[in-house]
Amino acid sequence: MELEIILALLMFASAIGALLMGYPVALTLGGTALIYALIGIGLGVFPEPMLRSLPSRIQGGSIMQNTTLIAVPLFVLMGVVLERSHVAEDLLHIASRMLGKLNGGLGYAVVLVGALLAASTGIVGATVITMSLIALPSMLKQGYDPRLASGTIAASGTLGQIIPPSIVLILLADAVSNAASQASLSGGGKSLVVSVGDLFAGALIPGLLLVGLYLAWIAFNAVTKPNRCPAVTVDDDTAPLTFKEVAFGFGAPLALIFAVLGAILGGIAPPTEAAAIGAAGAILLAGLRLSRETSSRLTPVIMAGLISLILVLVVRNTMDLRLGVEDMSAANTAGVVVTLLATLIFFAAIGAGLLVLRRMRQLMPALKSATHITSMVFLILIGASLFSLVFRGFGGDDIVKDVLHAMPGGRWGALLMTMIVMFVLGFFLDFIEIVFVVVPLVAPPLILLGFDPVWLAILMALNLQTSFLTPPFGFALFYLRGAAPPEVTTMQIWRGAIPFIMLQLIMIALVATLPGLATWLPSLVAK
Repeated sequence: MELEIILALLMFASAIGALLMGYPVALTLGGTALIYALIGIGLGVFPEPMLRSLPSRIQGGSIMQNTTLIAVPLFVLMGVVLERSHVAEDLLHIASRMLGKLNGGLGYAVVLVGALLAASTGIVGATVITMSLIALPSMLKQGYDPRLASGTIAASGTLGQIIPPSIVLILLADAVSNAASQASLSGGGKSLVVSVGDLFAGALIPGLLLVGLYLAWIAFNAVTKPNRCPAVTVDDDTAPLTFKEVAFGFGAPLALIFAVLGAILGGIAPPTEAAAIGAAGAILLAGLRLSRETSSRLTPVIMAGLISLILVLVVRNTMDLRLGVEDMSAANTAGVVVTLLATLIFFAAIGAGLLVLRRMRQLMPALKSATHITSMVFLILIGASLFSLVFRGFGGDDIVKDVLHAMPGGRWGALLMTMIVMFVLGFFLDFIEIVFVVVPLVAPPLILLGFDPVWLAILMALNLQTSFLTPPFGFALFYLRGAAPPEVTTMQIWRGAIPFIMLQLIMIALVATLPGLATWLPSLVAK
């Protein structure tokens, strides 16, 4: 075996071992790669100019000038602001009161709220902890089986990884797009481009079907074992829900979700600009929610800003539909005037929302949290870029390609082996580590074998979602363990997650068998 191959395999094994020992991800990837690069240079088997190209790679289009990655801090800010403004608590309380009288009603409420929070915040830790603190004690008090209750909360919290807008999908879009370009250059074919919008559209149907599978599992338990998920006992003096509560608690987050996803799927704005819409809308919703607690005079201004945001999107879409029609110039001029006025109101409302957040002492904590998460993601990305660069310098990408091409069963055998490896790694590694380390290695040869990049990315996203639930290191299980009451044991949490892991594997099999579930909507949006 050649020395380069030995060093490449040792580097990969060393990085995995260091990660399992608990060392920081970014420093582990970058440090391991740098050590082995210096060893390779000393032995004369690694090209030194390749290592010197790292700064240009970081400053160039792959990281710092990559417009796709701008969406990451914006979506993170959107999620953090909504989490800080107690929107999740309102959603859970309203959904529980609406569905609690049914057997399994609290479980249905948790799944539906998890889906809504996935589409509005996308932060697994915040979602799981919030639902654990609010919903889990109530479910246990009403007589829910601890395994079913904990499994439902943990699984619902992971929906933020597959339902757009999702940080996983943004990072996967960048990794798979680079892999598709690399595969097209290697194969001599035309360049393939995978956008964030393609993955958002491709993940929407599988994500909603996964929500349906979760609901079906709870319904199955409600019918066959109703004692595991009984109906909620409601006091007679409990006040019924008012229209205002439902409108503010459910209507406002839904409006934000439709604004963001509608802007992307409707072609009104690309994902980066839609992320800006989401961050601005989150500030408005947070300001509106917190201003109600203090009876602030800024509430009408923020309400006007929300209305103006919807108005701007509607007018913009109407103007786009009228392009090319000569006799609509007057209508378009009026649309421009209305848009300008609505924009002024919108920015005034943003200022009011920020002022409310500052008065409630939530602005700086939200900004610090968003900066911390974003810095972590980009630092890991820089470390992973160095790791990938050194691994390729040793010819590691050729090793992976040769192994996948030699798999029994042809390209389907290679795909199955890749999915199994990613699933097993999910027991021990975080999704970010798998996206930045494994996907760039396995995606180019799989695309060269003829697999559709969007379909492949959705399969990988569904697979990565299981990493949050698989014991012993599933992050959703850690979050739940930290927030759950002491009477819920770790083994109950693990056993409760197993049925939902099986449902996720069923969803992977469905998408693998029926590629149209992931490719139909992106092709429709493209038209």
